[in-house]
Amino acid sequence: MAVTIRDVARASGVHVSTVSRAFSAPHLVNAETRTRVLAVAEGLGYRPNRAARALTTGRTHNIGLIVADIANPFFPPLIKAAQAQARVHDYHVYVADTDEDPRTEEELIRTLRRQVDGVLLCSPRLSNRAIERLREDVPFVVVNRRIRGMPAVLMDVGAGARRALEHLAGLGHRRIALVLGPRGSWTGRRMRAAAAAAREVEVVVVGPNAPTEQGGLAAAERVLASGATAVLAYNDLVALGLIEGLYERGVRVPEDISVVGVDDIGAARLNRPKLTTIAMPTAAAGRIAVDLLVQSAAERAAPTVASLDTELVIRESTGPVAGRRAAGAP
Repeated sequence: MAVTIRDVARASGVHVSTVSRAFSAPHLVNAETRTRVLAVAEGLGYRPNRAARALTTGRTHNIGLIVADIANPFFPPLIKAAQAQARVHDYHVYVADTDEDPRTEEELIRTLRRQVDGVLLCSPRLSNRAIERLREDVPFVVVNRRIRGMPAVLMDVGAGARRALEHLAGLGHRRIALVLGPRGSWTGRRMRAAAAAAREVEVVVVGPNAPTEQGGLAAAERVLASGATAVLAYNDLVALGLIEGLYERGVRVPEDISVVGVDDIGAARLNRPKLTTIAMPTAAAGRIAVDLLVQSAAERAAPTVASLDTELVIRESTGPVAGRRAAGAP
């Protein structure tokens, strides 16, 4: 026979309502009592009925996690970290992929809104206005997008881009191509802002492009036509595709042109040359986004914006500009 909530209450020496609150509203239960109840429940093998709990509390203990492209290696570490953190809060996660399509993104939000307590939007392609309209139906936490009055987790790609441009300038590069991703991307805007503020270098914008290896491959001809001696790419996939496109045209990296990516995906460390890139704290972003969403769903906190540092990781795909190398510069 299945263990019931009454069995847990009897074994714990508390009322049934206390057991219910220990699972559905733990902040309302004395810490010692909650620990005892949960230990007894674990020992008896009791699992609360989520559907019944949702009817009682109005909360499903489910989270929607919507990403722009689940095939992009940037997203899986974030998804895994978010799922692990959700389990800490006794939440389940539904993951959905928009394939970079804002219409699909809106459809998914409308589909999920009655099945979840909130939605994590990771690198959304919808406009701010559309997201503000949709949040009337379901709480959001946005990853890598800043929207007034909405909880967000931002990875400081702007600071990373500034460090990358300074690194390239220090190697003697004076004309740098900024190979962007999708039109309207928050990450792209931050990179543009860093480029606009850059001194010592001239930045040529190449884009928009698909945020994929094919997007980088297709951009190779335009990068060469720009006369740039170095590239800062929208992400590592674009950078890797670009390197392939350059090699197909007989252009070597970094001997003829230097390339920097963004994200620090696994392939960045395995590719030859190993990719210089801006490492993004994706796992930390996933954990913090879940914490913010749980707080928001419980209406216990004002909207919070968390900003996470990025790091420039220097590897083999950047080197001195060809003229300095020929002169024996370090």
